[in-house]
Amino acid sequence: MPRHTFQPTSLFGGALTVDLPTNFADVSKLRQVPDNQEVYIDKDGFTSIIVDITERVPSSSDSNDPLERDAKALTTHLEELVGVEDAAETVQVWNTTETQISHLSDDIPAYTLIATQTHKQREGERERQGAPDFTALILTLIRLEKEQTDILVTINVPHIKGEYDEEEIDLAMGKQGELIGDAVEYAARIWESFDVKDWGLFAEI
Repeated sequence: MPRHTFQPTSLFGGALTVDLPTNFADVSKLRQVPDNQEVYIDKDGFTSIIVDITERVPSSSDSNDPLERDAKALTTHLEELVGVEDAAETVQVWNTTETQISHLSDDIPAYTLIATQTHKQREGERERQGAPDFTALILTLIRLEKEQTDILVTINVPHIKGEYDEEEIDLAMGKQGELIGDAVEYAARIWESFDVKDWGLFAEI
């Protein structure tokens, strides 16, 4: 039984639609958001969902294995999200899988990875109050070859000391904890509901 309720949400003026949790708020009503992004944040927590329309990263090989073929694109987008310099030291990718987006055609490849990023304190930098112990990322990449576009759906899940049960989490042993478990549920609903209503969007952004 799902723990959360969802509502159909129009993105980019209705060109895209997706079901998002009812307790998430549209950040653009609070501050400016880039034209190629939609950002929603949990009103009762710290988790955010970002839908990002970006230029397509070329495939890295002609392999028959889709995951191998698009591995470079996944890595490139992940590095852009977390910072190229920090990626090798602070990011651990736990799982990468092919993903089916229910309303899109089977020949449109999509992939999801689950990763964690630890906060790296730079020399001379004070420890920030409320800085997360780590942030979990669920990144779904949808590859639109004809449109020369990549769509990224990123669920960011900061884990701040005192806001989660540390004993519940051991990703190496498959223990995700409540916050990541919630994010997995959000991702699954996004895969089921994500739809493109106006393909002309990708010529405009």
